[in-house]
Amino acid sequence: MLSFIIPAYNEEFELARTIRAIRAAVDSLGNRYEIVVVDDGSTDATPRIAQAEGAELVQIHRRQIAASRNAGARAAHGDVFFFVDADTRISAVHIEDGLRALAAGCSGGGARVAIEGTIPRWARIFLKVFSVVYFANNLGAGAFLFTTRQNFERVGGFDEKVFAGEEVFFSMALKKLGRIKILSTPISTSGRKLRMYSGKQILWRSLWILLRGPRGVRNRDNCQIWYDGRRESA
Repeated sequence: MLSFIIPAYNEEFELARTIRAIRAAVDSLGNRYEIVVVDDGSTDATPRIAQAEGAELVQIHRRQIAASRNAGARAAHGDVFFFVDADTRISAVHIEDGLRALAAGCSGGGARVAIEGTIPRWARIFLKVFSVVYFANNLGAGAFLFTTRQNFERVGGFDEKVFAGEEVFFSMALKKLGRIKILSTPISTSGRKLRMYSGKQILWRSLWILLRGPRGVRNRDNCQIWYDGRRESA
């Protein structure tokens, strides 16, 4: 049994595509599965869309990505967890390769990232540099992560003391149990933040948080790029 867990806040423009991509991918493989959407206080049609697309709906009011992921895991019934962001599309190869990695003894993993749509030149450069550094450290990107239920429980899930970067701490915890596998086939995710915010805003905020380490992500106000709820309408 595979559990696909989607944290969501005001994702009415992205969620249906993400759910349909998961269904198309896993239906082609024949695995038993469920899709769990965790709605964290949305004010738009996110809950209705989740139900209309046949997903199990879990509702919380925390406005915290780590808490959303953990709530989805608590509600899930599967032996393997795939955490997929609401603006991210995966394919059958990600499921197959993820399951193959777990069967080979990996504690979990993620995938490289491809951005949908056009993004500014500075963003393309930033993403390339970030990817080289980030994936060289064998860390999973938050848009797509996978592990077993057992390993998830062994590491205590996602750290709810942080409001961003929870995937980094989660990956580091999994690495203590075994090797992390970063899939070579990239998942496709929205480039909306790279279009909606200037390079100065993103680079300055990222540097500000990095210089403060864990303290920088323990306050939601420091992470407004991730929590202000701005969305593209199409």
